[in-house]
Amino acid sequence: MNFKKIIPLVLFLIVATASKAQYKFSGYVDAASSDGAIYLSAVDDYRKVSGVFPEQILNKTLPDSTGYFSFSGDNLPSENKIYRIHVDTCSENDQNITHFLGHCPNSKEVIFIANNHDTLTLPFSFDEEMFCRVVSKNEKANAFLKIDSLKHDMSFAFGTYRSEANRRINSKKWFSILQQYGEQMHEPLAELYSYAFFSDRTQPLHAYYLEDLKTNPYYDNLLNRLIEKYPKSNYTEQYREELASDKYLVATIKPDSSSWWMYVLAAIAVLSIIGNFIFYGKLKKIKGSFTPTTQSLSKQEKKVLELILENKSNKEIASDMFVSVSTVKSHINNLYKKLNVSSREDVKNLYSS
Repeated sequence: MNFKKIIPLVLFLIVATASKAQYKFSGYVDAASSDGAIYLSAVDDYRKVSGVFPEQILNKTLPDSTGYFSFSGDNLPSENKIYRIHVDTCSENDQNITHFLGHCPNSKEVIFIANNHDTLTLPFSFDEEMFCRVVSKNEKANAFLKIDSLKHDMSFAFGTYRSEANRRINSKKWFSILQQYGEQMHEPLAELYSYAFFSDRTQPLHAYYLEDLKTNPYYDNLLNRLIEKYPKSNYTEQYREELASDKYLVATIKPDSSSWWMYVLAAIAVLSIIGNFIFYGKLKKIKGSFTPTTQSLSKQEKKVLELILENKSNKEIASDMFVSVSTVKSHINNLYKKLNVSSREDVKNLYSS
């Protein structure tokens, strides 16, 4: 036997086997989604993380009778990338319209970070909700869920601020929290997820972002981290171009010191703040122990409270939260007890100021 010929062949087979990575993404959908198709998408544009975009879809499957589904293969990049799994119960006719617009009301999604080596599962949460947990040996996989939880807390807090002055003060606080939290994860893709949120022109933090961009070295440092970890990625190039564009925008904005109306607005703002203090003092005397508190509410009860304040019905709340109407009623009863109220009108009056 010629061992000189066999040894290189054995080494080649070992290396070939080890280098062929295999990913597997699996999980469960609930009964309401069991008739829908499940899609795996690769997100190349961090501005299109959430939504339904046909050009991003890599694969499609159907759940079995237990709601279980699975995607596997060896055709993903070896470096971390942003992926989305969503279940969609839209009809084909509806899909042609809603998917084109990037949104489908009958879909539920989860965003995560993964690569071609990862095994990832999406089990039900403790209260039997789907797509609320990501289990993976890749410690970066559930970064987006953590940031989403932080964004949810921020949105709820903004809903309880009683004045524009209070909003501005807390904008700065939440802005710093989102920046620091993303950086502490040591994953630039997670930072991009936060950046896409607070730099979005439709978000309340955008004005503060433009101001912060003038002096904060964070943004250039993030670009350096992206170049170091993902030098050839679409994410890096997209961020580089957006950062350059926003810096140019900031540099060309010059305050007009001769605008008399700015002083009028400032005076109105001062009077508004004084009025808010006077009104709030009277309101505290009227309501007494009826002051709203949300600390005792669970995450689900807080979400129900938000939707009640948006004037949504029980059926609409159930649809938004992907739970049954009876579950919504149970959350509402618990919420009433904790807020010491007995009706939706009481809840709305409690937060009307």
